[in-house]
Amino acid sequence: MRRKKTEPAGDPGTRDERKQRTRRALMDGALQLLAGERSFSSLSLREVAKVAGVVPAAFYRHFSGMDDLGLALVDDAFGTLHDLMREARAAPLPASNLIANSMETFLRYAATHRLQFQFLAKERFSGSSTVRLAIRKEIRLWVSELAADLAAFPKLKRLNGEDLRMVTGLVVQCVMGATELLLDADPENHDELDRIQRNTGKQVMLIFLGAAQWKSPKR
Repeated sequence: MRRKKTEPAGDPGTRDERKQRTRRALMDGALQLLAGERSFSSLSLREVAKVAGVVPAAFYRHFSGMDDLGLALVDDAFGTLHDLMREARAAPLPASNLIANSMETFLRYAATHRLQFQFLAKERFSGSSTVRLAIRKEIRLWVSELAADLAAFPKLKRLNGEDLRMVTGLVVQCVMGATELLLDADPENHDELDRIQRNTGKQVMLIFLGAAQWKSPKR
């Protein structure tokens, strides 16, 4: 009798390790299917399971449904990024170098995780409302964390909390826009990638130069 395949065959390790590998295979399978023009909401559970090498019923051992898979992809994309950006901002560097270091860290991470960021770029404005709201939540967290770190900068100390979040929101939107340019560029065209990085750094510096001169309107 033919054995029914529910987990990738031949996987060594403990049961938890095999389970994690299958979960990862399902997530990677979804990202592979999204590499073209398709949206997450167009994917089916059966397609994802087939690419991952498991039967559809095995999908439910790892996710309650496609929305749950989408949330896992959002969490996976932003989780490591948040840690990397915190480390970049914590470096004992002058303000201008700190900004450049943060931009380089982010864009380098995006360039080496293209499928994840293609997913974010497509889904943050359309598709599944569950996924879209999760992406917005992560972006708000990023804005808040950046605002908390930059509150200590001498030239930004006089900004109130609302205005500081406005500034960091502009920075994050600028970087997200640069990421989309990066994803559309040829990954082998290093001159173009360097140009995108330089321009993004200049745009962010302009935002901070304007913020340093900003006076909150009296209410």
